[in-house]
Amino acid sequence: MMTQYIEITENGLHLVVSIEDDLDVLLLHLGVKPFQLESVQEHQRKGFRLLEIQCSGEDRDEYHGRSHRASYPGLRMKYKTHQDYRNGLGRKIEITLIDHMTQLVAISHMQFYNEISLIRSWTVLENQGDKELNVEYVSSFTLTGLAKEGQMDRDEKIECWIPHNGWQSELQWRKYTLPELGLSHVTDRSSKRISCSNTGSWSASEHIPMGYLENKEEKTNYFWQIEHNGSWHWEIIDQYDHLSILISGPTEHDNHWMKTLHPNEQFQSVPIAFGSSSGGFEKAIGQLTAYRRVIRRPNTDNRELKVIFNDYMNCLWGNPTTEKLIPLIDAAAEVGCEYFCIDCGWYSEGQWWDGVGEWLPSSVRFPEGIKFVLDYIRSKGMTPGLWLEIEVIGINSPKLKDTNDDWFFMRHGKLVKDRSRYHLDFRNDQVISHANEVIDRLVEEYGVGYIKMDYNINAGIGTEKNADSFGDGLLQHNRAYLRWLDEIFNKYPELVIENCSSGGMRIDYAMLSRHSIQSTSDQENYVKYAAIAASSPSALTPEQSAIWSYPLTEGDDEEVIFNMVNAMLLRVHQSGHLAELSANRKQLVKEALDYYKSMRHDIANGLPFWPLGLPTQQDPWISYGIHHEERHYLAVWRLENSNETQLIPLPVLAGKEVSVKCVYPQQNQPTWTWDQESGELTVGFSNPVTARLFEIIEKI
Repeated sequence: MMTQYIEITENGLHLVVSIEDDLDVLLLHLGVKPFQLESVQEHQRKGFRLLEIQCSGEDRDEYHGRSHRASYPGLRMKYKTHQDYRNGLGRKIEITLIDHMTQLVAISHMQFYNEISLIRSWTVLENQGDKELNVEYVSSFTLTGLAKEGQMDRDEKIECWIPHNGWQSELQWRKYTLPELGLSHVTDRSSKRISCSNTGSWSASEHIPMGYLENKEEKTNYFWQIEHNGSWHWEIIDQYDHLSILISGPTEHDNHWMKTLHPNEQFQSVPIAFGSSSGGFEKAIGQLTAYRRVIRRPNTDNRELKVIFNDYMNCLWGNPTTEKLIPLIDAAAEVGCEYFCIDCGWYSEGQWWDGVGEWLPSSVRFPEGIKFVLDYIRSKGMTPGLWLEIEVIGINSPKLKDTNDDWFFMRHGKLVKDRSRYHLDFRNDQVISHANEVIDRLVEEYGVGYIKMDYNINAGIGTEKNADSFGDGLLQHNRAYLRWLDEIFNKYPELVIENCSSGGMRIDYAMLSRHSIQSTSDQENYVKYAAIAASSPSALTPEQSAIWSYPLTEGDDEEVIFNMVNAMLLRVHQSGHLAELSANRKQLVKEALDYYKSMRHDIANGLPFWPLGLPTQQDPWISYGIHHEERHYLAVWRLENSNETQLIPLPVLAGKEVSVKCVYPQQNQPTWTWDQESGELTVGFSNPVTARLFEIIEKI
């Protein structure tokens, strides 16, 4: 047969799939610019694989090194059929391939989303043969030709942005040239790869599961996120003198995952989102923000953005009692908080870390019972909340008497321990019953409307129990936990469950498509928190990004203001000893929350921008904002070792007549000037460690 093409233009994206005369299927192009046939030479075409699949006992081809390219039976997969149709989300392409030797069938799914320039992609495998197949790798998405547009060499025009992550140091984006990452263009292919992997149940333990690639010559980009709450992998390699990206869930080589596919059995890979846009990083994040709002569970919380008070950070530090809580509850209500969450410690008399698991309230901490405190919260017009860590049981927990080894992760015949906790396996029906019982008690008996769901251990490579590999056991548990979450939200649709993993160690859109709110960090220093807060909308929608604001008892007015500005264009996660603040400093908290309530609708519908670029912990000035229609909100922070003035470019407003106001605080106003022609705001803060919030309104 003659070569056939599937050519699609949808939402500003151009997709070209080639069905070769030998029925090989190639993904020749996906991008914001139309495909140029001459950009791919004839001898390079076979490198433009639609997908890669590696099975045990099969060969490898090419200079693969540790990369997952040139796999078998992936290289033998041939076109069988395809579908092109529309559903409620947008256009959907499904391409079915088959390996005639093993009868392994693969369906590549690509879902477009109306008015958003990205696709969601995943692969479904089915063993239609009569022998078992051990799958070691399957791509959710591959694309070759990342640098094929333009005339410059890729060493000069391509930048790769990687979102580093760590406890109390979340969301540290850095951009690199390819040579800086060791992938210099010295041959048409090499064994080198640029790769990011996560192994374990903290999906963001070292990197956020996403990435960004920019072609500076063409002013175009690619961006992606992996939507999984466990192990994942992506890599950029060179082959046939082109750059390729391969994105997947767990793999055997990188994450200890292998799946035995029995005859007639199916396996679905981890879904990913991949897109392209013209412009820069902000345009890409704008597309991802729109997409994240579409795939997220519809919920009231992300429309209303109510203010949460939590008693932990720079406050009670996991040591709540009725006596300590009552004045905090009064103060939180006074400044306008709408949820009050009692954090860790409510279930134990003393040291509780290795004894958790029953989730029954301490009678010593709460002599009148915990319901007395929760009812008191409700009497003050706030919704009560409690902290949980449902996926673990402490090694000294009284709950262990009701369990057996089948409840827990196991490796090499031993229970998996991490930080004096055992990890529950949510594939176990008894574990599900236990978790349901806890949630039902909190909601129905105690009247809790908010749960801070923490997760402070990492399960490592997985579990051997009822699994083909450690990674297979982990993947099964990850998916079982998501199913359990879905059931809880179906039963209690108005219940707000915060996603927390020692702060931001599980920022991913498997979790955040369910949870309405995400703890971004355990960072205890409000000055260091500014960069984390300002970077957070790159990884999640602003209305899901919970930022601690914790005025210190020994601080001054500027410390309160800085704390509040950290959170005011995101989701306010209030803490601190409010009851011990001076009247003036407490009023600054209330002033911030009052203003927040007047504009939070714009946060829920706006898009983020960074006039000074994505911040780092080393920057002297930081600026982050939200655009919504004619309104532009701008937070500005001056840090240590900085000049007194800073020019902030706002090119989208160049030549426009606008009004500029410093809206928080109303007192202690800074100096600023606005250059209408250039669209530049110059601010002056007389002292370091100062923050202000501006509102800029276009005059229509």
